[in-house]
Amino acid sequence: MNYSTLRGASYVLIHTPDMIEHNGTTQTMEKITTPDSPYLASLYEHLRSYEEVVNYAPNQTFIGNLGYEALKEIPQPWISETYTGKREGKFGEIMPELEFYGLLQLVDVFELVHLEAQFAEKVRAALNEHPLFKADAAKIKEGKDMTWLQQELDENSGEGLYYERQLVGCVSPAHQIDVNLNAHVMLENLVVKASGVLALRQLIAKQGIDPKEIDYVIECSEEACGDMNQRGGGNFAKSIAELCGCEHATGSDIRSFCAGPTHALITAASLVAAGTHKNVVLVAGGATAKLGMNGKSHVGKGLPILEDVLGGFAALISENDGIHPILRHDLTGKHEVGSGSSPQAVTTALIGSILEKAHLTIKDVDVYSVEMQNPDITKPAGAGDVPLANLKMIGAIGVLRKDIEKKDLKAFVDEKALVGWAPTQGHIPSGIPYLGFATEDLVIGDKKRAMIVGKGSLFLGRMTNLFDGVSILIEKNSGKVTEENQQDLEALVKREVAQALRSFAANLSVE
Repeated sequence: MNYSTLRGASYVLIHTPDMIEHNGTTQTMEKITTPDSPYLASLYEHLRSYEEVVNYAPNQTFIGNLGYEALKEIPQPWISETYTGKREGKFGEIMPELEFYGLLQLVDVFELVHLEAQFAEKVRAALNEHPLFKADAAKIKEGKDMTWLQQELDENSGEGLYYERQLVGCVSPAHQIDVNLNAHVMLENLVVKASGVLALRQLIAKQGIDPKEIDYVIECSEEACGDMNQRGGGNFAKSIAELCGCEHATGSDIRSFCAGPTHALITAASLVAAGTHKNVVLVAGGATAKLGMNGKSHVGKGLPILEDVLGGFAALISENDGIHPILRHDLTGKHEVGSGSSPQAVTTALIGSILEKAHLTIKDVDVYSVEMQNPDITKPAGAGDVPLANLKMIGAIGVLRKDIEKKDLKAFVDEKALVGWAPTQGHIPSGIPYLGFATEDLVIGDKKRAMIVGKGSLFLGRMTNLFDGVSILIEKNSGKVTEENQQDLEALVKREVAQALRSFAANLSVE
């Protein structure tokens, strides 16, 4: 059977402390219901600096500078531990808020994002130093004065942009009546697009991809863009591809709450294996609504607000090259309509079904990546250690299947447990954070199999009480490729050799 391969993944974080107050749902609801709330009054006393965000161990794991096994050895809570990090990682970067406001304007093609004049100069100068946006820095427009910005907020229902608690810009509504195009929604959608562009440009740079060779883009975050006639019409995917030089790509959006990225991964794997497309990219931007989502719990326990970053990722799925991990599109799990919603039923549907089809035991899979939320965030909020809870349930299924003895359950959990390192951005933690490490573990590492599991809460949309989830097995490449893929690889090598010879000859003629 022909399989597709996982070529690489990128991950980005954007530190947006001012957006917590103005765009995070927990805070905006608090302003409406309890405007004199002590939580709101002390909010800024509990915000981290950009340097603290960079020097936070789970964030360094997210962008690839700290291995997940090394993170596991650091005592929890990690927020209490001293760690020295870097902005740039092998998977991506951690971007500061000032630069991200510049990205918001760069991705805005309808002139809705406005920056204050002096702030615009700072943004332009900062982006001019960024290797991925240096060529775009000059596109930052001449800014507005403060009187114009305040008037846009007061008289045109604009959405303010704040930096260090000062108004530095705004997003204007795209329509005066359509609530789907009001300033608040437009800001949310532009944030998804901007963080998605950052993630995809990082993927292209880190993997050395020619963006013109990307055929299809699948955007799989949790927002929806459209107008009053088609509220979720899309298309984030194509809008992101446009700004990343993917001239020959088309694309579409896939939505299923937190499970969306794994649905997208299975779809991409199937499209490439079927020969429909050669190179498919998954991409997802971050969600402003989830900033500070558990902030009240964190502050109540004397912690800083840890949900202070937007997340984004991108991944490349391509034809089998005989090297990279193969995506077993024939070994997937799904939570069916009739599966049931108990934890045991869900785990059996998503994990047990794959093992059954593959004739594997629960021990034969080296890594289970399910819901990779950072426990520093979830424990104070009362949700416990989510990745650990999932693995315990997987182990329990193993006992029921007689793959392991009950007395060996703790040893199984200790051996297989991944610590969570992803921000609680909904779709971002759901199985996908391991893809970057999978390209190492299953190529040069000692791992043979990994399972990516996405789970989603469909009941949040008030259309059904059903749960959702899908999963897929990833395996070490055997080195075998189909005859057609072999011919493609040989042709690629010939093209690269010919190009190298032409370059060599050109250098000789110059000399």
